[in-house]
Amino acid sequence: MADHEDDDFKMALKMSMQLETPEPKRSKPWENSASEGSPKEESEIMKRRVQRNLMAAAAEKRMMSAMNNAVQTEKKVEKDVVFKQEEIGNSSDTQMQTVSDDCKNNCLDFGLQLSPDEANQLFSIVFGGDVTKGILAQWSNQGIRFSPDRETSMGLVQHEGGPCGVLAAIQAYVLKHLLFPSEERSFASKNHFVAPVENLTSFPDKVKSRALIRGMAEILFLCGNGERAVIANLSIFNNAIQGSEGLMNDVIVKALEGFSIQSGSDLQRVLRVESQKSKEDAIQRLEAMLPVFNSRMGALLFLISALLSRGLDCIQAERDDPSQPLVTAPFGHASQEIVNLLLCGEAVAHLFDGQMDLGGGMSLKGISNNVEVGFLTLLESLNFCKVGQFLKCPKWPIWVVGSESHYTVLFALDSSVQDENEFERRESQIRRAFDARDQSGGGGFISVESFHQVLKETNVSLPIQKMDSLCSSGFIVWSEFWQTLLDLDNSLGGLKDSSGLNGKKVFNVYHFNGIAKSVPGSEVLIQKPSFTPLRVSVPPKWTPEEFLTLPPPSGSTVESSELPPPQHAPLVDCIRTRWPRAVCNWVGDSPSIV
Repeated sequence: MADHEDDDFKMALKMSMQLETPEPKRSKPWENSASEGSPKEESEIMKRRVQRNLMAAAAEKRMMSAMNNAVQTEKKVEKDVVFKQEEIGNSSDTQMQTVSDDCKNNCLDFGLQLSPDEANQLFSIVFGGDVTKGILAQWSNQGIRFSPDRETSMGLVQHEGGPCGVLAAIQAYVLKHLLFPSEERSFASKNHFVAPVENLTSFPDKVKSRALIRGMAEILFLCGNGERAVIANLSIFNNAIQGSEGLMNDVIVKALEGFSIQSGSDLQRVLRVESQKSKEDAIQRLEAMLPVFNSRMGALLFLISALLSRGLDCIQAERDDPSQPLVTAPFGHASQEIVNLLLCGEAVAHLFDGQMDLGGGMSLKGISNNVEVGFLTLLESLNFCKVGQFLKCPKWPIWVVGSESHYTVLFALDSSVQDENEFERRESQIRRAFDARDQSGGGGFISVESFHQVLKETNVSLPIQKMDSLCSSGFIVWSEFWQTLLDLDNSLGGLKDSSGLNGKKVFNVYHFNGIAKSVPGSEVLIQKPSFTPLRVSVPPKWTPEEFLTLPPPSGSTVESSELPPPQHAPLVDCIRTRWPRAVCNWVGDSPSIV
């Protein structure tokens, strides 16, 4: 061991004495000012440089040595190396396999190897048999990293097309842990929760990293039915995840130079996986591996982690058409099955609640349970699909937003934006009582006797004159009763609104698009994500006929001149699938969902 350390020292010392550094690095402020410092300062700077080169050279040599050892061991035990299917979550009736002791010892630091069949199955499920090099490049060059731009620093930045579905889902869970960190206590103690956030650009790096790690762990355990999280790594990193963050990043970048995955055999050669059954252990492992997920392989490794946490057999059983790859041609987009897996823990293709029976023993699978963060899509506004209440009304006011080709994120700071307002609740209560006694086959009228029961049940006190007017014909029509309620003060059980808002809700939402787009700067063209606050005004969920009978807002405490004119963009159509007839306003450029 001492001989190896002497060799490392000699090699690093030789590198440090070269006139030119062997690898260009980004200069540090103290390096730029070195020529202006004193001889003592220059000596100290030189010592630090020598120390840095010593550490980098030693780490790189250890990494290369470990890689060579792994390759040699891999060849030696290739016939014996198998991975226990239960550890990666495949179905329990799959043949159980064991890992040889030699390989287990060799791969202890970075996980266990998949069998050739498992690796080929995994590659086929994700990419299919005819994937292009362009799509593989997209998915092999996207890390999970926060935007360096201050205005969008709470968001994950996307530089490659394709993995946006993975990034948007992770982003939604990151926001959950950033905005509602004590969610269980707060949600249990009251009906709504306001995120204690004054400035969305002020989160420290440590807070953002913690939210990212916890969000990733939550997704993986969601995919693993709360029982396990499988974490994927690459053997080429080996011990690269040990050491200081800066050194780890340098070594990882070096290890990935020229690296690519083109087939299942490539995946089998380098992929290593480990299963964690404790969320705390998974969080610790993800924290140690964060530089790996920050690297250009991060998005693909996380998708593989989610798939293996769920189990490949289970993934295929949940899909409508398991013969198609999860990454769709020709542009390499994440399929709806990928997004649903990360949001709901199931790789189903549809967005409605439950199952849809097609007859003949056939059915389509939708979303089976309540979710933490939801989903909205432009396709619903175009009548191509229907999003169910599970996704529209998640536990927290955070939604992944889908367009024809991209995924973005919409969120609010106050969970009460999802609550029915007082007028909606009151109208729903009275309407249910009325409809329960409507025996006209949907005609919208009830008998006088039934009408008295409705008034008693809903605590509506009508003046004698109005009561006589409604009952004069021997039956009561809903539209006439509705108009009476609008004119009746709420102290008597009516729906008259002295504010003039007529049950309207007004709140703020925020839209984040992680794709880095060019924006004009002072002298150079800057690429960064986009972030847009929106003001949303939502009328009650009354029918169009009921809405038209509302009294005009004249004489109200809210002047219509104070309200800005409505603006429109495709995002507004998505918002209206959640809040019908919503009116939106924003400042600056329109929010983009592509």
